[in-house]
Amino acid sequence: MKTKDIALVALFTAMVVVLSLVPPMPVPWVPVPITLQTFGVMLAGLILGPYRGGLVVGLYVLIALVGLPVLPGGRAGLAVLAGPTGGFLLGMIPGAFVVGLAAGASTLRCFLAALLGGVVVVYAIGVPWLVAVTGMSFAKAALAVAVFLPGDAIKAVVASIVGQRIRRLNLT
Repeated sequence: MKTKDIALVALFTAMVVVLSLVPPMPVPWVPVPITLQTFGVMLAGLILGPYRGGLVVGLYVLIALVGLPVLPGGRAGLAVLAGPTGGFLLGMIPGAFVVGLAAGASTLRCFLAALLGGVVVVYAIGVPWLVAVTGMSFAKAALAVAVFLPGDAIKAVVASIVGQRIRRLNLT
């Protein structure tokens, strides 16, 4: 990796940490809060591409798992993986990779990439994990997390606009 790549990965990892420190909004019937983590995942993938974006989120997850309180609510450590949010956290790594892989030159393509990686991939790993940890049915878990879809769509719109404009400037 070039020095520029290392600096960008560090900078975007810090950005994801800052977005994660925005206080989570609990949802009464779902053990997963509303956070800005997926917004960071979308931006990292859109702006840095698949490899550096995936590395950003992988580094963020590693930092959290070794014990630094960078997750929403100041949580950290391996015990997080045993909880209902563990699958969503791990799903963000391939999610950022897929966002970067699917991103294109247009805002629409960036929006679809953000939805695909930042929502579909993250949920595809997170929902089954939620089912396994909580014992709820798949249908109930899928319905429970549906409350996050409107917010995730808004995050995808904002990330696609920001990401596409930064990509156009070719700063990374």
